[in-house]
Amino acid sequence: MNYIREYSVLITLLVLIMSCKDKEKKEFDMVTSTVSDYYMEPYRPQFHFSPEKKWMNDPNGMVYHKGVYHLFYQYYPEDIVWGPMHWGHATSTDLVHWKHKPIALYPDEHGLIFSGSAVVDKQNSSGFGTVENPPLVAIFTYHLMEGEKAGRTDFQTQGIAYSLDNGDTWEKYKGNPVIGNEGIKDFRDPKVMWHEETGKWIMTLVAGDHAKFYGSKDLKNWELLGEFGKDKGAHGGVWECPDLIPMKVNGTDEERWVLLISINPGAPNGGSGTQYFVGDFDGKVFTTDQTETKWIDFGTDNYAGVTYNNNPEVDPIFIGWMSNWTYARDTPTEEWRSAMTTPRKLKLKKLNGEYQLFNYPIEGVDDIVNKKETAKIEVAPSQMESLSSDNFNQSEIRFKTSAQDFELVFGNSAKDELVLAMSGKQKTFFLDRSKSGKVDFQEDFGKGVQQMPVPFLPEGEYEVRILVDWSSIEIFINEGQYVMTSQIFPNGNYTGLIIKNTGENVLQCNGFQVNEVSRIWN
Repeated sequence: MNYIREYSVLITLLVLIMSCKDKEKKEFDMVTSTVSDYYMEPYRPQFHFSPEKKWMNDPNGMVYHKGVYHLFYQYYPEDIVWGPMHWGHATSTDLVHWKHKPIALYPDEHGLIFSGSAVVDKQNSSGFGTVENPPLVAIFTYHLMEGEKAGRTDFQTQGIAYSLDNGDTWEKYKGNPVIGNEGIKDFRDPKVMWHEETGKWIMTLVAGDHAKFYGSKDLKNWELLGEFGKDKGAHGGVWECPDLIPMKVNGTDEERWVLLISINPGAPNGGSGTQYFVGDFDGKVFTTDQTETKWIDFGTDNYAGVTYNNNPEVDPIFIGWMSNWTYARDTPTEEWRSAMTTPRKLKLKKLNGEYQLFNYPIEGVDDIVNKKETAKIEVAPSQMESLSSDNFNQSEIRFKTSAQDFELVFGNSAKDELVLAMSGKQKTFFLDRSKSGKVDFQEDFGKGVQQMPVPFLPEGEYEVRILVDWSSIEIFINEGQYVMTSQIFPNGNYTGLIIKNTGENVLQCNGFQVNEVSRIWN
């Protein structure tokens, strides 16, 4: 792939602001420096986290401590397909640039190391460290393969481990498992938080079709407090990866609790997805009067996402696994498999009498976006505007518009097409990757058009922000009110972008930018 080409910014702007009647493609300055072969394999993400090699899935143990953001993740170090799970490990000081660390947790006699969380035990309630040197404590699910193969239903239990050197090395608790299993087949993914009002650690985990809440004073001894969800939300598949988060409603002092629940299958566009509930938590039970199912992301490739514990920021920070169990094992990569979404901040807003969870890239992502001059693009009804660049596959496209009927079509010389469309009449945003590149590696990947309801778009101007990496696209509408994340595998860089006006009035795209995004790997 050719990533080096230079254009004069002045010429670029002059070409950009030419009348839409001029049918020549407009060219954007997308200069990328020559780099080594590291992280340059086909489809390797350039600004999303991915493992150096082999298989990765769910983010785990996300915790901030002593200036370091820890990202643990489900990892199989022997192959690029799912296998015996370990906890991989990476660290960052800005959530954008990452340093790979040695594997943190290995399977043992209790089983494989499935998903979980980590906390800073500031008061040393566990006794694993001291108040002066509080331990990091990881809480995870053991999965005993021998038990599963034998047809038992008690093969998933909960264990803990601790670190006294900020996550560099880990010691498993000799009293594991700390929560046994009385016969629940899917009993996993503990997310732990400190609940100040009751002076307890609260663990949320999932049990097949619902969530369970446990309490503990010391992270070792746990009691069941309550349950939620057998009659709430989507139930097309198994519940996974819960997260219970207190949040202030944006701009007010009102506090609500948000419960994230991933589900597979049963997502709105097939396979894996993450729903959320807004309600209250009294220290034992979560309750909600929410009647409709709400999704944090309508794309097919944002799953198992959770938020950081001990987060120094006001807004929760969320990262999801950028894949889908329907085809995760089949995607066309050879050295590694899977990536994470961009880190996103969550905001809870109340619109039209309903609570809605926004998610939008953290400010740190702006630091790797090389912003260009803005331009105004106008397209007459039933007309189109053609833009060009050497590489839209490492870029940010950003503009504001009040239009609710338009299409954006990415293409290349291989005749691949990735189509994004907004329909005001249907109040729906569409993503069609059926001709986006390699799609035949699995029968469901290219089938159907992904759809996202957008019932409450602002009447005035709103922002469209698109982040495109070598094998993914993330779309944020109205600063994260509506979000879609999708994997793509084009047969070469997208070099063309067509803007089509499918409405009855002139399409105005204000502050239009195509910005290069710097790679994060050295």
